[in-house]
Amino acid sequence: MKVARWASVLLWVVPALWSSNYIIARLADGVVAPHVLALGRWVLALALMLPFVWRGLSRQGAVLKQEWKQMLVLGTLGMWICGAFVYIGGQTTSATNMALIYAATPVAIAVAGVKLLHERMSAAQRVAVVFALLGVLFIIAKGDLRNLLAVRFAIGDAWLVAAALSWTAYSVMLKRWPSALGPAERLAAIIFGGIVVLLPFTALEWWFAPRPPFGWAALGLVALAALVPGVLSYTAYSFLQRELGASRTALLLYLTPVYGAVSAWLVLGELPGWHHLGGAALILPSIWLATRR
Repeated sequence: MKVARWASVLLWVVPALWSSNYIIARLADGVVAPHVLALGRWVLALALMLPFVWRGLSRQGAVLKQEWKQMLVLGTLGMWICGAFVYIGGQTTSATNMALIYAATPVAIAVAGVKLLHERMSAAQRVAVVFALLGVLFIIAKGDLRNLLAVRFAIGDAWLVAAALSWTAYSVMLKRWPSALGPAERLAAIIFGGIVVLLPFTALEWWFAPRPPFGWAALGLVALAALVPGVLSYTAYSFLQRELGASRTALLLYLTPVYGAVSAWLVLGELPGWHHLGGAALILPSIWLATRR
């Protein structure tokens, strides 16, 4: 019973942790290179986790040998593509386009969860998914459909589409591949797989791409990304998937535009508009309805 209550609470908290990555992505432009930020984020995240998971991992050597290929695939999807690609795309596309592309991700995960994982969703939950999507689109359009029709896509959107598809695959495979490891131990192993993949691409970026000098501001962004949208959000997301399933857990992504608007207001001084309230009025009750057992 306590576990179910924790899952219900975290479902509303995790999007707030995730929305901080939007702020980090905006602040990182011109401060730290995309792959450097992604690699530093996950190296530091793993360093923070190891004191707590090392004992458990050291006892699960046989499991790690059996599941290492899965960890490498999940690390590629969740840490490299969903990390560096988002930061690359954010340099040449707008926040509106980013939100529009990611708005389709929960629907894709829900459909995949039903088709591939045989998860059940009631008719009321399906309706709630639709209304949550409408709420996100209402926020993106700022209450005016013409804003959606006026959206123009840039080269950076291709990076975001790849990241959105990768996150869908990560979410489904995380649930489809059961593990004998606990959520924290498994996340640490996945992070290590992501670091292995990130290393050569970060080296190529470091040598061949123009990059800003690495200073205290860059170090601060790396530390923030490692802790908040890194260790905390990914651990909680794995826990939620185990307790609620991929379909219902994916719906928490619909809350990120709402929380993102609040974060931008508090951190960047960007005042939210009436369309944020209208979108929240559609999203919040829909999430509550769609996540009921």
